[in-house]
Amino acid sequence: MMQPMLTRSSLHPSLSCVIPAFNEAINLATLLPEFLATLKQLSSQVELIVVDDGSRDNTLHVMQRLCQNHPELVYLKLSRNFGKEPALTAGIEAAHGDVVLLMDADGQHPISLVPAMLAQWRNGADVVYAVRKTRHDQSGLQIKLTGWFYKLVNMGNRVKIPANAGDFRLMDRKVVTALNRLPERNRFMKGLYAWVGFNSTAIDYEPLPRADGHSNFGLLGSLSLAFTGILAFSIAPLRALTVSGFVLSMLALSYGLWVVGEYFITGIAVPGYATIVVGMMFFSGIQLLSIGILAEYVGRIYEEVKQRPNYLVSQRVGAGLALPALEAMLPEAALTDAAPSPVRPV
Repeated sequence: MMQPMLTRSSLHPSLSCVIPAFNEAINLATLLPEFLATLKQLSSQVELIVVDDGSRDNTLHVMQRLCQNHPELVYLKLSRNFGKEPALTAGIEAAHGDVVLLMDADGQHPISLVPAMLAQWRNGADVVYAVRKTRHDQSGLQIKLTGWFYKLVNMGNRVKIPANAGDFRLMDRKVVTALNRLPERNRFMKGLYAWVGFNSTAIDYEPLPRADGHSNFGLLGSLSLAFTGILAFSIAPLRALTVSGFVLSMLALSYGLWVVGEYFITGIAVPGYATIVVGMMFFSGIQLLSIGILAEYVGRIYEEVKQRPNYLVSQRVGAGLALPALEAMLPEAALTDAAPSPVRPV
């Protein structure tokens, strides 16, 4: 007799929450207990992974104290500041839950939205991503630049990156497995989420005020990340160079024909000094711009072929959901601390 297929509505998934942090000691001390309380109401198997991206504040001592009081906490300290994208990658690769939740450490992602996101997962969504309703916490310039970025990165691209969707999302285990298979070093996570595909749905949310301190990710950081995203997921700059070269060649040919025709028809010799100087400066600028854009692509190829790891972990505290998996695979004796065997001389 065939057993009925299990639906997600009847499943009780284990839940991993990944939080990258950089100089967020005060926020972590107040937010993590609240996050854990909400997550425990949603699942009996929970782990909360905090990835310390080279913080210079009191994050280490705060996390050591919290890990002693909360066995569900996992603390990963990276060897230096690698950036948010590698920190997210470290947390995603360390997560063992059936469902993985990504949140920020500044308190702007409302934990109250997680039950609705999990409900969407139970209804069949593999990815549930949160979309900002407003950007009141950003300047007018940053809002305009963000809009232009999404238009440019999605221009002629088969993979469309949802506008105003950040890292706040919930993902099924198969999505996490797919992300972990992507080996690239220049990581733009918003693009990678879209590239792997799967059944995705959006939930609107209003960002909360920052719990404490100020953002470490300003306008320059946003521009750098946007540049990485454009080069990683769009060849629009290269196509723009091709179109510009063609247009400029046609204009130069047309201008040359006009000068020759005017000389033979009207007999007027056109003074060429100013034309030559302006033309040389213009085309030199175009060539340098083109070389610079090509160099950015080549530089990223150079970074990829070196195959350096995306991050290095200098310290880990807590086992999280990895401990039950080890207990299931290893006998009880293998999990106990054994005395070191003596070294025998050869």
